[in-house]
Amino acid sequence: MKVAVLATDGVEQVELDRPWQALEEAGAEPELVSFEAGTITAYDHIDRGEDRRVDTVLASADPDTYAALVLPGGVINGDFVRADADAVAFVQAFFDTGKPVAAICHAPWVLIEAGVVRGRRMTSWPSLQTDLRNAGATWVDEEVVVDGNLITSRNPDDLDAFSSAIVEEFARESDDQAADATA
Repeated sequence: MKVAVLATDGVEQVELDRPWQALEEAGAEPELVSFEAGTITAYDHIDRGEDRRVDTVLASADPDTYAALVLPGGVINGDFVRADADAVAFVQAFFDTGKPVAAICHAPWVLIEAGVVRGRRMTSWPSLQTDLRNAGATWVDEEVVVDGNLITSRNPDDLDAFSSAIVEEFARESDDQAADATA
């Protein structure tokens, strides 16, 4: 299973690294998709973290080649990604085809911009709750929320639950796709 991980400079490092590791351990192939070739710089809240190599430039990324999408958080990352029309269209494509999407912390800003939160039950970093409610979501304060193909989580403290939910839901999707292919 090939999984797109959409991020740019300012991504919360642990929210990129821990789900990535969980996906790899489960046998998935995460791929870092970003705006430009080269590297992005991750952060530990407001402190500069490590650089991460970009696997695919967004302009050439085809949502059809991925089984699922992960949107890591970080204030800077969430704001930059939601402001990019191509990134928003990329995210929308996953919802258009019903593929699983996971978002943590400030990443639901991107989902608001993509117009995919109305009627959804979700969580996020607490400061986004008004934004999500205004966009039509039901915001709850829980470590992880699964609503159909959407998995959301609040913050780095919830990464164990978030990563487990990603692996479980993405595996379920992979099993469903395999069953459809043999039917």
